[in-house]
Amino acid sequence: MRDLTSRALDTATALGATYADVRVVRRLEESIQIKSTRVEGVSAGETEGFGIRVLVDGAWGFAASHNLTTAEADRVAGEAVRIAKASATSTRLRVTLDSRPPAHGRYETPCVEDPFAIPLDRKIGDLLEADRALNNIKGIAWSESIYAAQREWKTFAASDGSFTEQVITHIGAGLEANAIDGDEHQRRSYPDNGGLWASAGYEHVRAMRLAENAERAASEAVELLTAPPLPAGTRTILLHPSQLYMQVHESCGHPTELDRAFGTEASYAGTSFLMPDMLDGFRYGSDLCDIVADATVPAGLGTFGWDDEGVAAQQVALVKEGMFVGYLSSRETAPRIGRQSGGAMRADGWNRIPLIRMTNVNLLPKPGMSFDDIVADTDDGLLFETNRSWSIDDRRLNFQFGTEICREIKGGKVGRLFRNGTYTGITYELWRSMDAVGDASSWRMWGTPNCGKGEPPQTGHVGHGVSGARFRNVRVGVSS
Repeated sequence: MRDLTSRALDTATALGATYADVRVVRRLEESIQIKSTRVEGVSAGETEGFGIRVLVDGAWGFAASHNLTTAEADRVAGEAVRIAKASATSTRLRVTLDSRPPAHGRYETPCVEDPFAIPLDRKIGDLLEADRALNNIKGIAWSESIYAAQREWKTFAASDGSFTEQVITHIGAGLEANAIDGDEHQRRSYPDNGGLWASAGYEHVRAMRLAENAERAASEAVELLTAPPLPAGTRTILLHPSQLYMQVHESCGHPTELDRAFGTEASYAGTSFLMPDMLDGFRYGSDLCDIVADATVPAGLGTFGWDDEGVAAQQVALVKEGMFVGYLSSRETAPRIGRQSGGAMRADGWNRIPLIRMTNVNLLPKPGMSFDDIVADTDDGLLFETNRSWSIDDRRLNFQFGTEICREIKGGKVGRLFRNGTYTGITYELWRSMDAVGDASSWRMWGTPNCGKGEPPQTGHVGHGVSGARFRNVRVGVSS
């Protein structure tokens, strides 16, 4: 790899690049899908290639290839330089990169059981066992059980002398039970809609105990069919960690991406209501609201050694004691607000240019009460669990979320079940109304393996650590 990366960088600088970097990425993927106790699909794939990014006359150029030869490195480097020179003729704002020390080292995901070393029939057997358990409950119309794993070997080198190697493994699995009665369709997922993902090995799947929890999930799907709809009103709500992490993702993670604030990410996934002149002066949430982007936390989908610009993994404060204090940023965008890159640049494979992406955007826990304690402390409220649907405007301000489960809380006890539970609001109004956050005993990492951004579209793997929280005076239900 050093021969390839050195050749690419030497050629790019010889042709006029003032900065160049190259990523060589090999990706291995595997997935299994079971539907109603039958194997619906098994797939595996592997890709490998390299991408070269160059800076010429203050403009970027990028090119990529799957042909890992030094001759191809010369050709692709030349193409990237030509693209940058052409872009420089019409650029309005010259790119300036912040300074960072050259990056060196190796990072590898902790992995107790290598998912790619476990026989395929054993993994299929684990899913089939869980899926059969879903169908033990009368009233299930169909079921689905999924498993997927991805591993990337990534080499990064830059013209400033950087050279890093990383091996990152992501894995996820989950169950879904679907019940139907006439026109009414309800589903219940375990442990999360779309599966629970982590940066780990197959031990992560074993720890879910899919088969042991399947019948409970299926029973809840059937129970939802006859539950009353959630009445509209203004209520105290509690967001279980399985829902709160999605709230963080959509209304905290995306609006703190600095390229959105500058408008360079707009057409595909929108901009942001958080403008740079609001830094350090805008009250985003209550005093209990501390949100960080942390690429170092164990098991996160946004955990790594270095981002795709060679910036070391770190923790960056986004909201501190309710005040908006930081962004997810890059070496190019951070200097525009007088800061250093927070290491949030990642690309979806070797043939895509890096973008600002969430790392692990986490709501920090608060000592004092577990999430169960918060439930017990609530006289009258609603508990929302597991995301089912969401809608949020392009600036990440006005939102509505629907959940699979909504239960009433009376006198600190969880009781009556409602179907089609929804809540709605404005981002900063919701976070300002937060009056309780679970402690470390309730805190865990959740993963989102399908976060879309960019043109052409890129799929990002990002993480969120949460412990559950309570919010006052939130609009719920749908008015007729």
